[in-house]
Amino acid sequence: MKEFFLNTESKTIKSNLFMVLLVGVISTLFLPLPINSVFIVALLLWSLVNLNKVNFRNLAATDSVLIIFFLWLALSYTWSINKEDTLNAIIKQASFFIFPLAFIVFQKKYLTPVLKWFSYTLFFISLIFIIRAIIRFFVLKDTNVFFFHGDYSSDFGLVPKELNAVYVGAFSCLAFVYFLIKESKTITDYIMGSVLLVFILLLNATIILITTAFIVVIYFSFYSKTSNRMRLRNLILIILLLTAALFYKKVNQFFIQEFKTNTSKGIGHDVIPQIPSAKHRITIYEAWNNQNFTPNDFFPGTAFRVYQARLFFEFLKEEPIFWTGFGLNASYKKLEEKGIYYNVFQGNDEVEGYQKKNFHNQYIQVFAELGVIGFLLLLLILGLNLKNALKNKDFLHIAFAILMISLFLTESFLWRQRGVVFFTLFYCLFNLKNTRQNCIKQTS
Repeated sequence: MKEFFLNTESKTIKSNLFMVLLVGVISTLFLPLPINSVFIVALLLWSLVNLNKVNFRNLAATDSVLIIFFLWLALSYTWSINKEDTLNAIIKQASFFIFPLAFIVFQKKYLTPVLKWFSYTLFFISLIFIIRAIIRFFVLKDTNVFFFHGDYSSDFGLVPKELNAVYVGAFSCLAFVYFLIKESKTITDYIMGSVLLVFILLLNATIILITTAFIVVIYFSFYSKTSNRMRLRNLILIILLLTAALFYKKVNQFFIQEFKTNTSKGIGHDVIPQIPSAKHRITIYEAWNNQNFTPNDFFPGTAFRVYQARLFFEFLKEEPIFWTGFGLNASYKKLEEKGIYYNVFQGNDEVEGYQKKNFHNQYIQVFAELGVIGFLLLLLILGLNLKNALKNKDFLHIAFAILMISLFLTESFLWRQRGVVFFTLFYCLFNLKNTRQNCIKQTS
């Protein structure tokens, strides 16, 4: 009996320490990256120390595909056209291996406490940045302090450039949904959810705003207790059909006009601030078709992403990258060469040029650097995640799946440490709840 209690106590201590490390990883996402790395390394070491009694038959498909993806991107070092950059990037991508390994060792359900901590942390961070913006407004008398993030040469936005408004917006979206769907809400919950919503609106990241709105509509249409699903669903379908029938020509003309006409703001944030010398805003049509640009051309967010997609398809025709890609993080050299060839703005002392940017699309980024095999593995990861979410009718998991699928359209989210840590950690947490426990039961 004594041995049993000692063993139980030992397991509790191990589990609690693991929980502390998880919270540490979450809490340091907004701090300098070396601090976040310390907690990730500690999590890895603690997992390795407790690896001896693990039954790898309990490894779920969701875990396996993450590990396989990591092995493939690590293998890309052998054919990379820039081995130094690939090697450095492999270290950043270690989360694809570390978190599945950690949750193989510690199979307890940690989702609820981690989500609670994460959401409360996001509330306090959002409150700090809002208060910071208010103070700066009274000092600087400039409304720009309330929106997006600062430029390269200044921290003159709602959040610093290093944190990136899109990334902070993605984190805030998940926290907001946590309070939105929470049962038995208190006044505090309503306040926290409202502050997070205001914060998301102020961040003004287009893709996050669209995705958050879509998630809210889906929730109140199909998952909220107060929704009359069939009636509302039919009503929405009828309205959409009538709108399409009545305004088809006008809608068609609108999109043609937007395609060929300058717009002040496209989907996704501008990748660089508009340069003073810029005399022409590039349209989507021009981004896809122009054979030459000038340093005076400015790319709005959508137009630049179309331009980068164009370069990818040119690479597919010109380079042998279909199966394996250029190698992890090795596409920058080729993008720079293309930028010089097309004479896009090359940057100056204050602003980095367009030729220095990644694809700003995770799907294209993976295909260009890891080939069709890496691309299919990424789709499998996202597909399994969405399948489990829908199967278990877990709306928070569904929201996370939708958020990641949409965000990958405008951002190379997984190629930054904050992005890959956030994705892999919550991917494992959500799928631990819904998948691995069933696997454990089957193998017991």
